[in-house]
Amino acid sequence: MVKGITDYGKAIRMRLVELNQTQEWLIESVRERTGLYFDSSYLYKILTGRLSTPKVVEAINEILGVTM
Repeated sequence: MVKGITDYGKAIRMRLVELNQTQEWLIESVRERTGLYFDSSYLYKILTGRLSTPKVVEAINEILGVTM
C-alpha cells in the first residue's frame, strides 16, 4: 500500500513553490549541508512519512524555513 503525502510533505512542496525552487535544488542543498546521501527516492520517503532521518529533516527545515 502506497502512503500519500503527509502534512509535512505538503508543507515542503508548498514552500518549494513559494521559493520558486525545485526538488532537485532541495536535494542538492541537503547533500551539501549534511554530507549524507540524499536523492529523489529518499525525499519521496520523507514526503510520505516512510523515513524521518533527524539530520536530514533538520536540514530540510533549516533550508526551507519549515517548522512542523
